[in-house]
Amino acid sequence: MIETTISVLDSKTLLSIFGPRDQYLRKIRTALGVDISAREDQIHIEGDEPSVRRATEIFEQLKTLVERQGAVAAEDVAQAISGVTGNGIAPADQRPIETFQAGRQVRPRTRGQAEYVKAILEHDLVFCTGPAGTGKTYLAVAMAVSALKQDRIRKLVLVRPAVEAGESLGFLPGDLQAKINPYLRPLLDALREMMDYEQAKRYKEQDVIEMIPLAYMRGRTLNEAFIILDEAQNTTVAQMKMFLTRMGTGSKIVVSGDTTQVDLPAHTRSGLTDAVGRLRGIAGVCEVKLTKADIVRHKLVQDIVRAYEEEGGQAPDARGQRAHKR
Repeated sequence: MIETTISVLDSKTLLSIFGPRDQYLRKIRTALGVDISAREDQIHIEGDEPSVRRATEIFEQLKTLVERQGAVAAEDVAQAISGVTGNGIAPADQRPIETFQAGRQVRPRTRGQAEYVKAILEHDLVFCTGPAGTGKTYLAVAMAVSALKQDRIRKLVLVRPAVEAGESLGFLPGDLQAKINPYLRPLLDALREMMDYEQAKRYKEQDVIEMIPLAYMRGRTLNEAFIILDEAQNTTVAQMKMFLTRMGTGSKIVVSGDTTQVDLPAHTRSGLTDAVGRLRGIAGVCEVKLTKADIVRHKLVQDIVRAYEEEGGQAPDARGQRAHKR
C-alpha cells in the first residue's frame, strides 16, 4: 500500500473535481479501488501502487480541466477513467463531431466508438452491431448532421423497420403518421440534440431531412444522401436487400442494430446478421462491433447487459433468441 498527495488551488477547485455530492470521487474510487480523502485543499490517495498511480493521473487531468475551463463534466470524468483503465482513445480520435447546436460537442468516448466514427468517414457502407447504450444510433446521426452542415450531402434519411417489441400498435388512434411516429421517436430524439426544433422542422418541411419506415424505401434511389437504418436486426433478408440497393451516387449508408434484441417472428433470419456475413470482404463495406466496454449510458446498463448475456449460460442465436433448457 502506498499513499500520495495532490495539491489543488482552492476549495472551489476541489469541489469541481469531486463533483456534485462527490459523485466524481465515488466513480474514481469504485473504478480503481483506492481510498480518497481531502484535507486542506489536498487530495490524498491510498491503495496499491498501480491504482494510486492511475488515480493520480485522473485527478491531474481533472485539475487541468478545471484550471482551463472552470468546471468538469461527468463525461470528462468517464473519459479520464477509461483513458487509464485501457479503454481510452487517443486525443486525435476525440475530435468533436460538428453539429448545428452551438456549444454542444459530440465526440467518441471509447475506442470502439472512435473506430465506428472512423469507419463512417472512410467507407460508404458501414454495419455497426452492439448492445444497448453503445451510441450506435447517436453517433450515426451526429455524423450525418455533420455531413449535412458541411454540404457533403443534400439529404438525410432516417429509417426504421416497423416491428413491435412484443406489443401491437395497430389499434393506436390517429392517421398513418401518428401510428409510425413511435417507431421513429428514438431517431428524432437523437436529431433534436444536434439541432434546434425550428431548424429540424424547417429541414423536414423542405424534405432535406426525411424520417420514414423501412417499407417506404421500396422503389427509390437516393443520391448524395446519408441514410441511416436503425434497429436493423428487425429486418428480414429481403427487406435488407431492398434497403441496401436504394444507395445512389454520392450516398453513404450506416446500418445499426443489436442482434441480441430481435423482434422478428420465430424462425425468421435477421437481415442484419445475413448482410454482415454475406457482404464481408467487399471493398467499401465495413463492419464495426461495439461491446459492453463501449456502453456510455447509465453505469447500470453495462451490468444489465452482462446479466442477460450470462443468463443460463446460453449465447443468443442469429435471431437473438436463447435456447431453453429442457
